[in-house]
Parts: sequence; structure tokens; C-alpha cells
Amino acid sequence: MKIKIFILLVTLPLLTFSQNVIGKWKTIDDVTQKEKSIMEIYSDNGKIYGKVHQILTPGEENKKCTECKGDLYNKPVTGMLLLKDLSKDGNEWNGGTILDPNNGKVYKCYITLENEDKLKVRGYIGFSIIGRTQYWYRTE
Repeated sequence: MKIKIFILLVTLPLLTFSQNVIGKWKTIDDVTQKEKSIMEIYSDNGKIYGKVHQILTPGEENKKCTECKGDLYNKPVTGMLLLKDLSKDGNEWNGGTILDPNNGKVYKCYITLENEDKLKVRGYIGFSIIGRTQYWYRTE
């Protein structure tokens, strides 16, 4: 019995670390394939959120969300909360939304770790089959 508890205590932190989406992630532009931004993903009250930490595209560092509605209209994209209210569900985090600051639209979203340093981010309308997938890469 003591051996089983010991193994559980040793392996549980390793499993948790390998499934950790919290941290900074580099996004890649779908069209140019160039680095676009650094997203910071964090946890608050058991849910996952993500905000724009830094814009990497030259000339867009001070970009504003001119297509956003309501309180976000014309606000700086840097610091803007794009991922909201994702909950852990097996190997993915889902049930939340993602905002596209390029068009101001909000989509349903789920994220899944492909590996320790690659995050699959899927935004969609209605069913997940109708949407777009991006891959983000862990950075420091």
C-alpha cells in the first residue's frame, strides 16, 4: 500500500505538468506563417483564460480592436482577454469562447495540448466541425 501511495505522489505532479496549458504561447499568422503575438494563458477559479501579452508583428504593437463591439471597441489588443471560461474536460479545455480581434467576432472554443510545447486552439460556430484551428507554441 505504501508503495502505491509513493508512486501516486511521484507520478501525479509529472502528469499534471505534462497537461499544463498555463504559460506563454507564441501564435503564428495563418496567412504569412510569421510570428504574430504572445498569448498568456492563466487559471482563475478553476477556469482558463488567455490575454494578449505582446504583439510581435512590426507596426502593429499599438493595434486597436476596431471591429470589436461594446466595451472592447477601439481598445488596445495588447492586454485584451481573448480566451474566456474554458473548463477542463478530460484531455481538453472547452465550454468557453475566443475573440478574434481582427474581425471582432466571438467563437466557441476548445484547446488541447498536442505535446508539452504545442497547443491546438480551435474556434468554431455551432459545431466544432465548422471552424478554424491554430497551433500555438510554448515560449518563455
